Amino acid sequence: MLELSPELSLWFRRFHQPAADAPVLVCFPHAGGSASYFFKLSEALSPDVDVLAVQYPGRQDRRAERCVDNVVALAERVVEAILPLTSRPLTFFGHSMGATVGFEVARRLEHSHGKPIERFLVSARCAPSLHRSADIHKRDDDGIIAEIARLSGTESTLLGDEELIRMVLPSIRNDYKAAETYAYHPGEPLSSPVTGFCGDSDPRVFPADLDGWAAHTTAPYTSKTFPGGHFYFGETPGPLAAEIRTRLLQPV
Repeated sequence: MLELSPELSLWFRRFHQPAADAPVLVCFPHAGGSASYFFKLSEALSPDVDVLAVQYPGRQDRRAERCVDNVVALAERVVEAILPLTSRPLTFFGHSMGATVGFEVARRLEHSHGKPIERFLVSARCAPSLHRSADIHKRDDDGIIAEIARLSGTESTLLGDEELIRMVLPSIRNDYKAAETYAYHPGEPLSSPVTGFCGDSDPRVFPADLDGWAAHTTAPYTSKTFPGGHFYFGETPGPLAAEIRTRLLQPV
């Protein structure tokens, strides 16, 4: 099992104790999300998979830090943090904006450091080369809250707590800005297999949108659709966990 030093613990959260030889899954949150979003997925995968959830600056216990409003800049900081973990094969799972951040981290690990990841699992996100923006970060607070409600990305208890939702809105707006101003720069594809996941009733990402990821790897690309919306696994992670467990326990 990978040991998390104090420096690593700043960036990565481990919620459950894995088996000694468990494969490592690094999870990248969505816009406005935090490491804790993956608690239930980690629980469903434990102890077979060692789930390490990335904690971006500017939220939860890192709330005092400045948010990073640029995907590439955020990815470069994650690369610095994650390099000590590359002594073990790593699989990345990126949800929504997290898929773009994970992609930029993976391409830097492989092409700048010679450390390709084992697999890349992308969720609810079109390929970087097909990036599009709805300029949600330019809306007023009520407009952003309406979008969050539409995607069902935040629990109703949070949406009903005016003080709490106003407190976290700066990080949400920041992440939407990062995601929507992202500009893909062509480069060498990944050498790791890529799998795309999404919900069949996602209002923003359709199953066909995932297929563009095939152009970003020289390895096989596959995809799978689950029942649900943009956050199809948040409350019911079982089906996704079963799919991840199967893929991670198979040799590449």
